[in-house]
Amino acid sequence: MNTQDTIISYAKKTIAEEAAAIAYLEQLVDEEFSKAVETIHHSKGRVIITGIGKSAIIATKIVATMNSTGTPAVFMHAADAIHGDLGNILEDDIVICISKSGNTPEIKVLVPLIKNFKNTLIGITANKESFLGKEADYVLHAFVEKEACPNNLAPTTSTTAQMVVGDALAVCLLHLQGFSSRDFAKYHPGGSLGKKLYLRVSDITSSNEKPEVSPSSDINEVIVEMTEKRLGTTAVTNNGSIIGIITDGDLRRMLTTNTSFEGLTAKDIMSSNPKCINNDAMAVDALEILEENSISQILAEENGKYVGIVHIHDLMREGIL
Repeated sequence: MNTQDTIISYAKKTIAEEAAAIAYLEQLVDEEFSKAVETIHHSKGRVIITGIGKSAIIATKIVATMNSTGTPAVFMHAADAIHGDLGNILEDDIVICISKSGNTPEIKVLVPLIKNFKNTLIGITANKESFLGKEADYVLHAFVEKEACPNNLAPTTSTTAQMVVGDALAVCLLHLQGFSSRDFAKYHPGGSLGKKLYLRVSDITSSNEKPEVSPSSDINEVIVEMTEKRLGTTAVTNNGSIIGIITDGDLRRMLTTNTSFEGLTAKDIMSSNPKCINNDAMAVDALEILEENSISQILAEENGKYVGIVHIHDLMREGIL
């Protein structure tokens, strides 16, 4: 077996072993898991998540996931906790302690202190019979048979299992809280993800030109309007209501089918019943219509009146496409 085949084999073996371990976790979800979720859901405090070593790194990820899905959470390193950071824990806070073995020295020191504070303690551990497993009010079993590391030493499968249990906690809480995409957008205003969740058609039309002609406008007026507004299209309206659209493609077709343009009006070359969208709709909905109909622009309306245009280039510029 050459080097490339060996690497591919090791990679597939690692993925398969971790996937099997994660699949087994499903069997470990029980009433205790449910009670832990309900306790967090009904709590007036925050979730303090702590751990040592690689478990501490997983704790920071779970904290980030909870914060972004509506459950206030704070990371507290287990080593720092016993040197002053216990002051982070408030009366109504719930503490989640993550440890594969559940028997590390820092955990054995930290757990009794948390219990003395009368805070609810939730343990995420691979060993329910460990010190943490026996002392925690609720135990979330993150059992793994062995690490993907060939020496069964480096935290690999175990940390993946911890992260999955944390994700399951966060998602359950999300459902109980009725956390919606609009709520999600509040915590993710930046980047393309945020824009997909909060950017509206009106945010685009308000900064775009608004090309518009009447049905009786002659071809010269149409061309001038499309050229000056530089969107490659114009709406055709009657008393503010949309009755058609003229695109660059309509102009090209006009050139191939007519030898004379004299007497031609917007109504003669426009496409009737164009695709429209409400100005208050999400910009990502406009993108969906454009893609489904293989078109480059869509007209926006408000209370039955034309208000502007969204071009696919607008969506690309905003990072939605």
